[in-house]
Amino acid sequence: MRITMIGSGYVGLVSGACFSDFGHDVICVDKDATKIEALKAGRMPIYEPGLDGLVAANVAAGRLTFTTDLPEAVASADAIFIAVGTPSRRGDGHADLTYVFAATREIAAAITGPTVVVTKSTVPVGTGDKVEAILREVRPEIAVAVVSNPEFLREGAAIGDFKRPDRIVIGTDDPQAQVVMREIYRPLFLNESPILFTGRRTAELIKYAANAFLATKITFINEIADLCEAVGANVQDVSRGIGLDNRIGSKFLHAGPGYGGSCFPKDTLALLKTAEDHDSPVRIVEAVVKVNDSRKRAMGRKVINALGGDARGKTVALLGLTFKPNTDDMRDAPSLAIVQSLLDAGARIRAYDPEGMAAAKALMPEINLADDAYEAAQGADAVVIVTEWDIFRALDLKRLASAMAAPVMVDLRNIYPIADAARAGFTYSSVGR
Repeated sequence: MRITMIGSGYVGLVSGACFSDFGHDVICVDKDATKIEALKAGRMPIYEPGLDGLVAANVAAGRLTFTTDLPEAVASADAIFIAVGTPSRRGDGHADLTYVFAATREIAAAITGPTVVVTKSTVPVGTGDKVEAILREVRPEIAVAVVSNPEFLREGAAIGDFKRPDRIVIGTDDPQAQVVMREIYRPLFLNESPILFTGRRTAELIKYAANAFLATKITFINEIADLCEAVGANVQDVSRGIGLDNRIGSKFLHAGPGYGGSCFPKDTLALLKTAEDHDSPVRIVEAVVKVNDSRKRAMGRKVINALGGDARGKTVALLGLTFKPNTDDMRDAPSLAIVQSLLDAGARIRAYDPEGMAAAKALMPEINLADDAYEAAQGADAVVIVTEWDIFRALDLKRLASAMAAPVMVDLRNIYPIADAARAGFTYSSVGR
């Protein structure tokens, strides 16, 4: 199949690379000429484990190319995927569909025959209808089917998620579009990946409902962690105890500083706005958004309390800045709120992250950056584990403690057993234990 991917960001690049690895001919399009030139030179615009090798292999095989020329890329495509950004719109929180509709108009002007246009971007219910209306308005003489095919990729594990998905959701009632989409995903039939065909609006809502539910699980266990601290229970044992129930499951039940990233914050907010527009409130999701925002600020107060209630003039070492491990993504990361809380309290901050340093330098110019965890901890009054990178799971705790002015550890990811931290000489606090 000949596939054109409009947008070479996280979703577009990963999807395009994986489709080409299936044997399809894929052209990734982006308006950013600098990004395209970097991709042609083998330089990735994002950090995702294994992506550079996957791209290089398929470029070498001639199945994956990059261009800024949308009309040429679209002209002969069997399927055109829209994978542009849909950030929260400034002012009201709705998903900003400017890039989706702009791409649609360019596609409409460039297509030369019947094709399938697929929205891969996360879009509110009804967006596919608007995309179809634009296409029909601009090119009424060409038969174009519009399909919703939401992505369910986890940053840091995106390639595995794409190639071994829990499910593939395809929203269309058009028989020919179903044939095209089945052929595109046919290589996954060997893995027995289930394909769920639904109506287009249903597919659009599945994406938001899935992310809202996962965000709810995270927020639920974080509130239970607070209750555990109040009553003297252990949240990790509570999590195991409820997660072993197959009706609940163990995923997304790890207490921490709150969710962040490119999906959960904006998607929960967009779902609230959609529900509000249709006079069908989702009160649980409303509570999730409020609790998660409060959670991040509360983690800053937790660090200040570990410092005896006063952070002024003290040095705090932060280990991990990205919203999760195995990514360089700093969007809505808990570290941003924690840093601001500590700065407001008069603390000095030194930090280290394996992949997020460039983004952190731009977003948090007030902090000092270190070359590794031990340099970050040198002379610090407290060390805080914010992101559970593997490199932080096996630190030499005695060495870390000896480097510090005061061996105080705040483990916001519950990486270390309490006894191990105590033996290393730390005054230790965790989340919900």
